[in-house]
Amino acid sequence: MFPKGMEWILILIVVLVIFGPKNLPKLGKSLGKTVKNIREGMEGDDAPEETEVIEESTEDAEIRELEAKLAEAKAKKESAQDAE
Repeated sequence: MFPKGMEWILILIVVLVIFGPKNLPKLGKSLGKTVKNIREGMEGDDAPEETEVIEESTEDAEIRELEAKLAEAKAKKESAQDAE
């Protein structure tokens, strides 16, 4: 019932064509995380989970800073329009 030899090769070629070689590592990583989460969920540990600290990238920080500046500029523009 499970794929054998040549069937696996055919499946890998189709996956490579569909997703491309650049996206395969991302796909493998996300698949691995999904399997890990499913296994942890099936174990049903009642112990508190450790919270993972997510490091903010410099791009995310810049985006957040620009969004704050945009919101500030919009507020100034609205207050200027209200004053007129």
